[in-house]
Amino acid sequence: MASRTRRHGPATGARGGSPRRRLPMRLLLPMLVLVALVAMLMLRGYVHSEILADHRIQPEASADKVPEKILDGGPVIDTRSGKTTSLKVPDHHLVLTFDDGPDPTWTPKVLDVLEKHHAHAVFFVTGTMTSRYPDLVRRMVDEGHEVGLHTFNHPDLSYQSKKRIDWELSQNQLALSGAAGIRTSLFRPPYSSFADAMDNKSWPVTEYIGTRGYITVVNNTDSEDWQKPGVDRIIRNATPHGGKGAIVLMHDSGGDRHQTVQALDRFLPQLQEQGYEFDNLTEALNAPSAHTGVAGVDLWKGKAWIFLVRASDDITGVMVAGLAIIGGLVIGRFVLMLLLSGAHARRVRRRDFSWGPPVTEPVSVLVPAYNEAKCIENTVRSLMASEHPIEVIVIDDGSSDGTARIVEAMGLPNVRVVRQLNAGKPAALNRGLANARYDIIVMMDGDTVFEPATVRELVQPFGDPRVGAVAGNAKVGNRDSLIGAWQHIEYVMGFNLDRRMYDILRCMPTIPGAVGAFRRTALERVGGMSDDTLAEDTDITMAMHRDGWRVVYAEKARAWTEAPETVQQLWSQRYRWSYGTMQAIWKHRRAIVEKGPSGRFGRVGLPLVSLFMVLAPLLAPLIDVFLIYGVVFGPTQKTIVAWLGVLAIQAVCAAYAFRLDRERMTHLISLPLQQILYRQLMYVVLLQSWITALTGGRLRWQKLRRTGVVGAPGGAVPRQRNHRSSSDRRPVA
Repeated sequence: MASRTRRHGPATGARGGSPRRRLPMRLLLPMLVLVALVAMLMLRGYVHSEILADHRIQPEASADKVPEKILDGGPVIDTRSGKTTSLKVPDHHLVLTFDDGPDPTWTPKVLDVLEKHHAHAVFFVTGTMTSRYPDLVRRMVDEGHEVGLHTFNHPDLSYQSKKRIDWELSQNQLALSGAAGIRTSLFRPPYSSFADAMDNKSWPVTEYIGTRGYITVVNNTDSEDWQKPGVDRIIRNATPHGGKGAIVLMHDSGGDRHQTVQALDRFLPQLQEQGYEFDNLTEALNAPSAHTGVAGVDLWKGKAWIFLVRASDDITGVMVAGLAIIGGLVIGRFVLMLLLSGAHARRVRRRDFSWGPPVTEPVSVLVPAYNEAKCIENTVRSLMASEHPIEVIVIDDGSSDGTARIVEAMGLPNVRVVRQLNAGKPAALNRGLANARYDIIVMMDGDTVFEPATVRELVQPFGDPRVGAVAGNAKVGNRDSLIGAWQHIEYVMGFNLDRRMYDILRCMPTIPGAVGAFRRTALERVGGMSDDTLAEDTDITMAMHRDGWRVVYAEKARAWTEAPETVQQLWSQRYRWSYGTMQAIWKHRRAIVEKGPSGRFGRVGLPLVSLFMVLAPLLAPLIDVFLIYGVVFGPTQKTIVAWLGVLAIQAVCAAYAFRLDRERMTHLISLPLQQILYRQLMYVVLLQSWITALTGGRLRWQKLRRTGVVGAPGGAVPRQRNHRSSSDRRPVA
């Protein structure tokens, strides 16, 4: 996973140097993943009757337009030939029908009882349940039962258009084809009853169904098992009088059907002893089978449908599990941060707290700089106001904008400029280390300014001889824009609150490049700054832990840095950070199995960093995906309450972090919007980093074009310039 940190020129594009116009993979792949997940979620919602479901039931209407022979006829209605025919089941024949299935719990029990008593039945299945449990439909057909359509989503068809009716039928047949390789000509309308209950609303639907090639099957004996009246009552309701034939309505789905199963086990042998035969419908009517085989394209369409439904259920299940995981991680992390950051603040703010003897010796401040002409003067002048004795070494890493000349022209004491050909930040820092006079090394970025007390506060922990490195408190100086305010929240809450927690756990993962300090001996023992990764600050911090040094956080060592001011700049920075972090984790992976301090960091620090900085952010967008789905398709109120609950937890943590850092709470107004928009950007960046890592890609170094908006501090907060040029905000490749 190693990748060298280098600064390259702009990439060439098509002929003539013009860039090729194409959607970058970093956008295309996340979009495809998002579309696929949304499609799977929508398919799952459709199959589970959460989308396009219509639960309205038509009230009774007049029946003056229904033919008398239908109202007085049998439960089998055939209008296929343009003529209306009504059929009854012959005497001593019973056709048991089961609606609304198949159900994974009750349908197998019903089938077992039917097989036990050598009886056949007709199952009117819905497309939703057939799609989800195709094996049960296959079993029905294999065991000699007939299958009929009961629509896909179980709507009252008298409310639906002909187009919707056709859709319900075709989708139901599609699911049946995929499940059992057959089509059927039997149909039962949802919410139907006896033939004499047909009215002016339902009769036109029955006529239209006939034109589509279906026989409508209602019933003339209702067990009323859906009311759960008891086993004896179900048997009485289902028993016809005088040896007449009947179509009996039962249910194998839609709730607890244990009474149905128990009643069936008694009903079948009782009626068989009375001479009844339990046939499927075409057997009872001595007619050709209602089933026809499906082959070719239609069969593969059905199988593809079943496969997609299963995939959507599986993927959604994984998403739900992921949502539960991320919810647990978020809550657990927040609780841990609140407890441990509070403990850290109480410890370091005690009046009797001390790292050891005061550190008063001079320190060397290294400022690596590449094309920092707009910022370097502010950076150096802020150091000149330091309350601690320092020497400043500006390492010009092959700048082409006169950065070195600006520093030299300032003519400041104790400020030296070291020039080198462009070799990258780690090489510049190592060059500065070789030229440093003192044993404590402070490192900062060329776009950062220090407060007068920053260096003094940063080096005090070195009074403890076990401390090898110190992380300072990096703050966003240009927070007056929306994207700056979002990063300000992230720095205070996501970085500094984290550092307090990691300090207590003794597994600080990163010393910020903007403000950090090291013992020279510690740096030399781990081989100095490495260019093996794009996150040299994370790499060196992990190396310190593995070498047995303590890494601590100094909250009062504040540094003001210029954060990216455009989405493109932010993307470039965070892409490098996230990919570099992955590289560092991979580089130091052996710490997990090592002993001593290295093993402790490997078994505590690396899992926490991997969990909270790599895995959890990758799953975080599931919260928003389910939020949108829940708001649109329900349950809307519960979804909104759950999301607001998560937001409230985050707001509490953010407010606590701002209080610890003594920041104004007004910036938290943008927190909800940050959670909706900013997190998605970080998700796509992290996904791109994963892709780069898994494909073995090599990431180009990108330097952000600075504007110099963070000025030298005149008080607690650096002043900011108001005039900015949009051309100053473009990233420089």
